[in-house]
Amino acid sequence: MAVGAVCLLPTAHADQVDAAQQFQVSAAQADFTAAAAEYHVPLSVLLGVARQESGLVSHAGYSNNAGWGLMNLTDATLQMLQAGPSGIPAHSDLTSASKHPELHTLLTAAELTGIPADRLRRNQRDNLRGGAALLASYQKELTGGTSDKASDWTAAIAKYSHMSDEKAATTFTSDVLASIRSGIRQSTSDGQLVTAPADPSAVPVTGQIGRLKLAKAGPSTPAECPKSMGCQFVQASSTGLQVSNRPANGIRIDQIVLHTTEGSYDSAIQTFQGPNATAAHYVMRSSDGAVTQMVSDKDIAFGDGNYDSNLHSIQIEHEGFSAFGADWYTDVVYQQTAKLVKYLAGRYDIPLDRQHILAHDNVPGGKTADLAGQHWDQGNEWDWTRFMKMIDAPFDDRTSGVGPVGSAVTIAPTFKRNLQTFTVCPADDPTGSTTACTPVTVPASSLFVHQGPSEDSPLILDANVHPTAAAGTDGVSDWSTTVQAGQHFVVADQQGDWTAIWFDGQKGWINNPQGRNTIPATGVKIITAAGTSAAPVYGTAFPDPAEVPTGWGPDPQNPLTAPNYAIPAGQAYVADQPPVAGQDFFPSRQGVVTGAKQYYTVQFNHRYVYVNAADVTVSTG
Repeated sequence: MAVGAVCLLPTAHADQVDAAQQFQVSAAQADFTAAAAEYHVPLSVLLGVARQESGLVSHAGYSNNAGWGLMNLTDATLQMLQAGPSGIPAHSDLTSASKHPELHTLLTAAELTGIPADRLRRNQRDNLRGGAALLASYQKELTGGTSDKASDWTAAIAKYSHMSDEKAATTFTSDVLASIRSGIRQSTSDGQLVTAPADPSAVPVTGQIGRLKLAKAGPSTPAECPKSMGCQFVQASSTGLQVSNRPANGIRIDQIVLHTTEGSYDSAIQTFQGPNATAAHYVMRSSDGAVTQMVSDKDIAFGDGNYDSNLHSIQIEHEGFSAFGADWYTDVVYQQTAKLVKYLAGRYDIPLDRQHILAHDNVPGGKTADLAGQHWDQGNEWDWTRFMKMIDAPFDDRTSGVGPVGSAVTIAPTFKRNLQTFTVCPADDPTGSTTACTPVTVPASSLFVHQGPSEDSPLILDANVHPTAAAGTDGVSDWSTTVQAGQHFVVADQQGDWTAIWFDGQKGWINNPQGRNTIPATGVKIITAAGTSAAPVYGTAFPDPAEVPTGWGPDPQNPLTAPNYAIPAGQAYVADQPPVAGQDFFPSRQGVVTGAKQYYTVQFNHRYVYVNAADVTVSTG
């Protein structure tokens, strides 16, 4: 999911900076030093806050908490919230989310410094100056003046976090001061070394934090987990969720969506408590499977970039990095996730199939403009065959093979033997340890989809993802060229070791010698266009706007219009479950609208789509 969490880059990388990089290293250090001196902030404090806020990764545009640059200066406009990764709906009450002062620290920094906002966004030195000015203003407001001692800045550091919960702000501050005590030596995301010497006196003055009058923890909210899991509950920020009353108010909960934090467990929890526009119901630690619930199941978490999915889903974040999933998806993570998913599925009657037990990379964009930018976690290294077996919903309990053209198959490669080579590039790796695009061969749940029946054939092209290319890529983040274990498709052709399937509005080919990577599927619904024209597909299943009361601000329900995004006559796709009515939620009124149209959830490519039942013909596979 890329929650904007702090990622500490390996210090070994800094030690390996060669002489040719020293000018860059000196430039970054000089920028921090100059900004700290200008506003009388200890260098260690400025550097410690920057590392905790951004992981020393410079956001170049909209980040998950609307932050810019190393100091994570926030500038959340209404348009950003609507277009961002959280999947916030177009309801009129969204304007209240954009009015939180903690979402506009960049504008405050512009007033304090006189530096134009665009320079604060894009120029590293000015961004650091803006952050230093904010820290100094908080320090003067809270203590009356600046100081050379890091510990004297306890309250200012806590205020910079903009966390409304006292416990969360205290944790943030303690982490910053702990890094100052031990000394800082770390590289920025572009390889520049920055340092601050160890300061053993940097101990929090906890009494200062009371000056912020932050919310204190009330009676403990019980976590909604199996008793054997021992979960804790920590409330996420109100900007990352909508208070609701699912399913008692009629909103279905029929999806569970798995994510990867792209950062640490602790930093994900801190991020969800901060001024961000995303959240998840649950966060799980890699080492021991510890779980923190952050949003009540009844409420809607802005987790996966599609409000329709958010509306009907429960979101589970896993600590780790998708590009190296096998290093993070430990045995205990599989075991704990299986316990939690079985518990939630039983509680809310969620279908146990791969159109309802999903990863973020299976969720489509809600509208055409969002299709290409949807996230790609969990990635290829989550073992779906193992996991679905652990939740008592195996799809590999029948003999491998492939049926005739027109029949359905389940994608079912053997994970440990299914070695696939993906290219991992620096942009795929938030840790900064990948410095050049590198091929990596790993066991995978995925199979590549080609344009023809051979390994030499180009990978299938999603022209919306690659508008100027002739083929897709083997990039680890390129979801558009793969199918995943457990997904269903209809056989379109067969040539030797290759099986063609209807995929993404096209005929795509997977390597399938002796049918070993597929299993004939039974009991599914095969979907075809009802007439001679292509059936439209949708990224959401909302009621028609005319069905929503006047003044409520309906979400649009429009077909996807990207190239090939339709079900042409002659092609066929698969649904696992009966159709359901479109729904929408209006939090300011606590109102739920259920539409008249019924929508099937259909496996279209790597992601699902919706089709109106009136536009298609259905047969049993």
